[in-house]
Amino acid sequence: MMHEHDSDDEFHGDEPPSRSQLRREALDVLKLAHALVDLSEAQLARMPLDEDVRAEVLRARAVTQQIARKRQTQYVAKQMRKLDDSELDAIRATLEHDRDRARRDTAALHRVELWRDRLIAGGDEALNAFMSEFPAAERQQLRQLARQGKSERDAERPPHAQRELFRVLRELLGS
Repeated sequence: MMHEHDSDDEFHGDEPPSRSQLRREALDVLKLAHALVDLSEAQLARMPLDEDVRAEVLRARAVTQQIARKRQTQYVAKQMRKLDDSELDAIRATLEHDRDRARRDTAALHRVELWRDRLIAGGDEALNAFMSEFPAAERQQLRQLARQGKSERDAERPPHAQRELFRVLRELLGS
């Protein structure tokens, strides 16, 4: 014979979250608060924060002493725990979007650096490979900048042509 108390299903829906679960959620919000405090001005401006939380984040960023900054960041997390889940999810999504954009930007810059170094080191062979991939590029300008860049490297002079080549390549590659 089954008693009412034997069924586990009826208790799970009404039970409050365990202390462990509450602690995990609080630590997750604390990590989120640390991430917000570490953002640049431009990144922080894009965050969907209410004005009270934004003011606390700015206050935490202004604190320079380590222990005081930690305490202020914990206070930011406390304020954020008052937000509902949809607001926290929006903040997380915006942070993740910014991280993805930063990864793509970094990868694009690495690609430009690789082409610049390849053009400087590889001469006409590298230039031909680049031109086959990007036929709209100005061959003569790239050849001249690559040669000047190579002579700058060899003579250990400041990298003016190398920087100009990087700028031109960045425009061509759309980075």
